[in-house]
This record gives sequence, structure tokens and C-alpha cells, in this order.
Amino acid sequence: MAKQTLLLVFLILYVIFLLLLAFIDKANNFTDFAVAGKRQKSSAVTLSILATVVGGSATIGIIDTTYSIGFPAVWWLFFGGIGLILQGLFISKKVRSLNADTLPDAAGKLVNRPAEIVISLIIVISWIGVIAGQLIALNNIISLLLGSSSKPVFVVVSLAVIAYTTIGGQLSVVKTDMLQFLLVVLGILFTLCYLYLFKGDANQAIFSQVELLNGGYQPINLFTQLFVIGGVYFLGPDIMSRNLLSKDSKTAKKSALISGCALFFYTIVIVLIGMWAKFHIAPEQVKQMGAFMSVIEKVLPFPVKVIMVIGLISAVLSSIDTCIINAATIFVRDLLKKQNVNLIRLTVVVLGALALVFALSGSGDIIKVLQNAYSVYTPGVIFPLTIAILSYEKHPLNKNLWLSAVICGGLFGILGSYGINLVTKLSLPAWFSSNMSLIGMFLSLILALCSVNYSKKINN
Repeated sequence: MAKQTLLLVFLILYVIFLLLLAFIDKANNFTDFAVAGKRQKSSAVTLSILATVVGGSATIGIIDTTYSIGFPAVWWLFFGGIGLILQGLFISKKVRSLNADTLPDAAGKLVNRPAEIVISLIIVISWIGVIAGQLIALNNIISLLLGSSSKPVFVVVSLAVIAYTTIGGQLSVVKTDMLQFLLVVLGILFTLCYLYLFKGDANQAIFSQVELLNGGYQPINLFTQLFVIGGVYFLGPDIMSRNLLSKDSKTAKKSALISGCALFFYTIVIVLIGMWAKFHIAPEQVKQMGAFMSVIEKVLPFPVKVIMVIGLISAVLSSIDTCIINAATIFVRDLLKKQNVNLIRLTVVVLGALALVFALSGSGDIIKVLQNAYSVYTPGVIFPLTIAILSYEKHPLNKNLWLSAVICGGLFGILGSYGINLVTKLSLPAWFSSNMSLIGMFLSLILALCSVNYSKKINN
């Protein structure tokens, strides 16, 4: 009990520290609050990208998934790394050169105002689910700290996170991201070294089970996640927001490439932790606490546990603040067409509260919540927007046909994630109802390609 109290004290002090940083870096003009002044160097941008993508929900969720399906869980963030590298190679410079404030703002510059509105709606709606996934991870950590679930403490900490995001804005988020990423990496590396060097009585057996596909992860899963997950890392609003706050196009490209490579290393580390848990943690324990939480609670010595818990909290907070500030900025900047900092702050509170309600009432399966959210965004946005970026200043678009690609993909994604009961009642083939997101992506790709007039070149 004394150790749990000490960990809780660490959490309280850490959140207070972040609130103080937010007050110190408080931004009052739109450019600083929404895009951190558009002057960030590659080191800050790279660490901020990594802090955003390796959040606590992804870390905890992938380790727990590894316990269920084995080493193939590595593909989730591997596809993320591939997406980041492809972004750096093909679109980072082009997107940054638009000098947009948000991803929908970029869509507006590339296509038209209706494109900006539709993509804004898709992001704001689906990102409530992404934020909820991060909050579920935060709740799991707090339950670990207290030894049992405590909704009041979870709600108070969640509100504190929303508060410091509301105060500081993007300028503060970038600075805290750098600290938070370093803390989570420190915790993960300490945990990996302890498990394999001091508790490694089954290391040979673990490494003999390293495989890229198995009965729990089929080729269709590989294909689906390549597009659904890799697409979000290639052209997701949170990751592209880091592109937009870079000081120039060269910085944006360099940061994406470095982040993608670093993500491969991080992924292998956390999957190896999951594999260790699979060989050492009893199923009944995992059912109660989850694989990673069981390792932290039952295996790690207290000093390593403190480092890991603070690291996980950092990972969760770095993802929550980025997701909320981006969704709120998109709502105000792109839907309402205003550049009012106080209105963005109010929207941060509202979206954060909605995600908190979703997290409290929904499933505790982090990966499922995240995948549902991504499955709405990816089919509607990735292919049409990529084609618009690559065609910009080269070939004109049939804007109505392009817009239909976004709407079609988004609707299929919504049905596949949240309307599956309705789809099932239509007595459609099983392969159709279980692959709605992929079908939506295929249709959006075809429509977007058809919207490009390849026979006509734009004269610059």
C-alpha cells in the first residue's frame, strides 16, 4: 500500500509539473497555439512524432496483443514505420510547402472548401475514438497504481490532462512531447533488460517462437493493417500536424524518415516484452490485469516499476494532448473557419469530455477501439488525399468525383466499425461484411484515380 501511495504521489507531482509547463509556455496567438509557430527544428519534430505514435495505448495494446497472437503483433507499428518512411519519401515536402495549418486546410488548398469540410468531419468524429483509446490506457495505468479501478481518480487525472492541453496549446505540447518520449523509452528499455537479463529463464524458447504469421494472424490481417494502420501513419492528422509545424520542407522530410526508422526498433522492443509475458504470465492473471500490467505489477522490482509507470503515463499523455489539440483546431479552424484561440480551448474541453464519456462507457480493448477509429478515417481520406497531393500543380481534378471518393470510403468505414449489426442484417456475404474498410478503401482509390484528368497538364 505504501508503494502504491508513493506511485500515486509521483503521478500527481508529474501532472502538476506539466500544468506548470503549460502556464510557462502558454500561447495566446493562433499560430503558436495551433501550429507551434511553424518554426520547429528536426529534433523537436522527430521526438514529437515518436511521442505521438508510441502512446500508451499503442504500447500497452501491442504488448497485450502479442500475448494473444505472438510475435506477428509486431506488424501494427512496423506498418506505422513503413507509413512514416513513405511519407518522408513522397509527400512530406509537398504537404509542408502548402503552408497549411491543418490537414483539412491542406485539402482545401489542394481541392476546394467542400473537401476541407468533409475531411474535417471525418477526423473530428473518428478522433474521439482515438482519444478514448488513449484514455482507456490511462485508466489501466491508474488501476495499476491503486491496485484496483478508481473512476474518480481516473476522471480527475483525465481532466488535468485536458486542462494543461487547453492552457498551453501546441507550443507546450511539442516541448512536453520531447520529455515524455524520452521517459517512455527509458522505461521500456529498463523493463526489457530486466526481463531478459535477470528473469530470462526461457529466452531460447521465446526466440524460437519468433514468426511473422501464424494461426492468430493470417495474410488477410497483414493486408488489412498495411492499409488501415500504415495509412494513418502515412497521412494521419496528428502525424501530419508535426509536418506542418516544421520550420521548412526539408525538416519535415528528415523528421518523418528518422521517426519511421526509430519506430522499427521500438516495436521490436515492446513485442519482445509481450513475448516474455506470453511465456511467464498465467492467463488468469492476464484476464484480470492485462499482460503488460501484470508484468509491471508482479515481476518488475519497485525502482524499475516506477520508471516504467512514469514512462507509460508520459506515453499516454503525449498522445492524448496531441490528439485533442489537433481535433479541436480542425473543428474551429476548418469547420467554423475561425482562428480564435479561446474557441479552440473550449473545443478541447468539449472533445475531451466526449472522449472521456466514451472511454468510461465503452470497451476496455484498446486496440479494438483504436482500430475502429482508424477504420473510419483511413478508407475515406488516405487514397483520395494522397492522389490530390501527387496531382497538385500537375493534373486537374474532377472535384465532385474526388469528393465522392472521400464520402464513399468514409461511409464504408463507419459501417464497418460502428454499423456492423446493421450490415449483418442485410444478409450480405461474410467476406463483404467483415472487410468493409478494405472495400471502402478500394472504392475510394478507384474514384479518386478517376477524378484525375491525366490527359491535361496544369501550366505553372
